[in-house]
Amino acid sequence: MFAMRLSAFAPKPTLLTAALLVSASLLTACSDHGDKKDKATQVAAKVNKEEISVHQINFMLSRQPGIKPEQKDQAQKAILESLISQELVYQQAEEQKIDRDPNVLQMLEAAKREIIVRAYLERLVQSAPKPTEAEIKQYFDSRPAMFAERRLYNFQEILIEAKPEQIAPLKQKLSAATDVTQMQSILQAEGVRFGTGQAVRAAEQLVQQVGYEQMAKIAKMTDGQFAVNERPGGLYVLILVKSEPQPVTLAQAKPAIEQLLLNERRTKMAEEEIKRLRAGAKIEYVGAFAPGPNAAASGVPAGAASLPGLPGAAPAAK
Repeated sequence: MFAMRLSAFAPKPTLLTAALLVSASLLTACSDHGDKKDKATQVAAKVNKEEISVHQINFMLSRQPGIKPEQKDQAQKAILESLISQELVYQQAEEQKIDRDPNVLQMLEAAKREIIVRAYLERLVQSAPKPTEAEIKQYFDSRPAMFAERRLYNFQEILIEAKPEQIAPLKQKLSAATDVTQMQSILQAEGVRFGTGQAVRAAEQLVQQVGYEQMAKIAKMTDGQFAVNERPGGLYVLILVKSEPQPVTLAQAKPAIEQLLLNERRTKMAEEEIKRLRAGAKIEYVGAFAPGPNAAASGVPAGAASLPGLPGAAPAAK
């Protein structure tokens, strides 16, 4: 049960990841149409004059980890039906020469570059050493609210939309309120939009949402207390309705902690590789992107070491 909850620590699929997988399947389809010699000899289905191979199905299956052996046949059939639908649409697109559209060609080239860059970084970070037993234990011991003192929280939530200049004064007023009714009165008087709801969250889910430092403060709350936090576009209020202890042992938490620490190492390795490549390259900003006369003479620009979809990228539970 805990292992399922701790899956929150694992890297979540992002929109970019999903796009890359779709792009990979499209590029595979394109290559099959462009080079008949590379097509696998085993045929799973024929769609008009084109064939869908077992090789294509197995490739797509390999991109879906976690499928149990007893689910393989069903998954293969589902993938085949998806590929048939894709092939039919692809054939229609070819008839309309959509593959020659400049925007489509640009998207295909961008997808190709992203896939190759991701493959390079994934290959690079495979050498990241696994965390030691001591490192795993140190992580476990340093975050009692996530493990030894872990709790399951039942919250009432208030999500608030606010302009940047409204956030600080609103936060101060809400923090001085005594109950939910008073908070709602304050928000109505300020004329801001808000919504309420209920949520049940485990400690590791809170870490993903607010970080460990804030979660540790929430862990010290008693029933009826609340916390006002900032979020993109406004504020949110967590009112603790009740909580119950659900501690976790080191043995139970070890697989999730090991994967989290390994992901952090891989992300750091990828970032350092990008920094190394930038340091050794000649990069010249031109036109509207040329630095102004007051620009710093040296230093790495903000975000220079970042790249969408870094392998193993996941929010660190700090």
